[in-house]
Amino acid sequence: MRNFSKSKLLALRQCPKRLWLEIHRPELREDSAATEASFQIGHQVGDIARRIYDPKNLGALIDVQSDGFKKAFERSTQLLKHPNPIFEAGFCAAGALAFADVMLPETIDGQQVWRMVEVKSSTSVKDYHRDDVAVQAFVAQSAGVMLHSIALAHIDSSWTYSGNEDYSGLLKENDLTAEAFSRTEEVKAWIQKAQLTSASIAPPAIDTGAHCDTPYACGFYDHCSQDEPKAQYPVLWLPYFGAKAQELASQGVIELADVPDDLLNPRQLRVKAHTLANTVFFDAEGAAADLAMHGLPAYFLDFETIQFAVPIWAGTRPYQQNSFQFSLHTLSESGQLDHQGFLDLSGADPAEPFAYALIASCGTSGPVYVYNAAFEASRIHELATRYPSLRDALLAINARMVDLLPIARKRYYHPSQQGSWSIKKVLPAVVPELRYDALDGVQDGGMAMDAYLEAIHPKTLPERKTQIEQQLLAYCWLDTYAMVRLWQVFAGRTDLKL
Repeated sequence: MRNFSKSKLLALRQCPKRLWLEIHRPELREDSAATEASFQIGHQVGDIARRIYDPKNLGALIDVQSDGFKKAFERSTQLLKHPNPIFEAGFCAAGALAFADVMLPETIDGQQVWRMVEVKSSTSVKDYHRDDVAVQAFVAQSAGVMLHSIALAHIDSSWTYSGNEDYSGLLKENDLTAEAFSRTEEVKAWIQKAQLTSASIAPPAIDTGAHCDTPYACGFYDHCSQDEPKAQYPVLWLPYFGAKAQELASQGVIELADVPDDLLNPRQLRVKAHTLANTVFFDAEGAAADLAMHGLPAYFLDFETIQFAVPIWAGTRPYQQNSFQFSLHTLSESGQLDHQGFLDLSGADPAEPFAYALIASCGTSGPVYVYNAAFEASRIHELATRYPSLRDALLAINARMVDLLPIARKRYYHPSQQGSWSIKKVLPAVVPELRYDALDGVQDGGMAMDAYLEAIHPKTLPERKTQIEQQLLAYCWLDTYAMVRLWQVFAGRTDLKL
């Protein structure tokens, strides 16, 4: 009888075909960069959890990668005889195996029992976490562990890091003992189904669908979808149509042309009509009217930010968007275009110098154009909260903001946008000579975050750091220059040489 890991059983819960492929064709799996990043975050949070739950450093860590499964299980059994914390303790029983993030000894009525804590990098308890904990509890109890309780610890996004490597308070526990202990028969059924699925000589006949991304993005999607019909103009290009698109796909409707018009709102109808006709929609008069009230000088602003699941700077929260760079193009009343920017790759908290530089660069009057104002406005509001002495000056910038995104959505659509109004899609449509894919190294926000992390790493060589700096500057510069050019087209200012 095969023993299934917890991850294999959770793969079954998502899709039996995924489980079959995990076992028989693992080489076909292609995890996305986002999936790989989530693995890294999980490891980081796990490291912090060990420090939180074992402040005296009395515990033991099981390393299955170096020890192998057999030795890991044997060592876990021995360690369970002693009253010290255990991390990654392994259990194998009843057709399944699992490794517990945290095992904490407790004494109840003179007997040593164990409290298990599963640690997640999310900020809340998800439904699939409950399946996870049910499997952990079942395998541990089946292996004879005196398991008294089980909890799930997730990141508390409201917690603020005080510095000095003090991460007490980062994790918030949720007791799931009663629920996990009550699901024994369910887990047994999953194991039985996994045995039958894995023993099949062919994968289950399951088409792609919403389950391919729920609760995880499946690394086998490209393989499973390769022989399915491909739409020339996919229904998924319709904005804010995801649930209906999945429903139509289940009925065999994948082409935009086949979507009934009565299911669509005006914007979706516009996308459908101009995509199928391969024509551009541009309400030039309306766009110019939207911008007519805003004169010169004008400022064009964009931020780059970084998130840390585990904060590294005092005064910041888990997953907070920390601004480390801005680009600002300024268009004077005479039509002269200038540029200023800020970029801090020192590794120190950039928030305060960022705020001062922003205030100094934005002047005191004139519209501040952004693309998706909610993002920059929220970052500025957070800075205003952190630095009360700068509050008025920072919020004055927010008061001057003008968002180009709603104007683009209402007044412009090119078929190449494929239903998206991100600036990465709109810019090459409106100004074909400008393209993000022509940039060296950093071409989008995700790449900017990765570049920043590499730049501040202590092992990054100076010459590489300089290269990253130039790439980040070029990328953020294009973000704001793109807004200048979009504004020029939307405002009808063909008199300006920009």
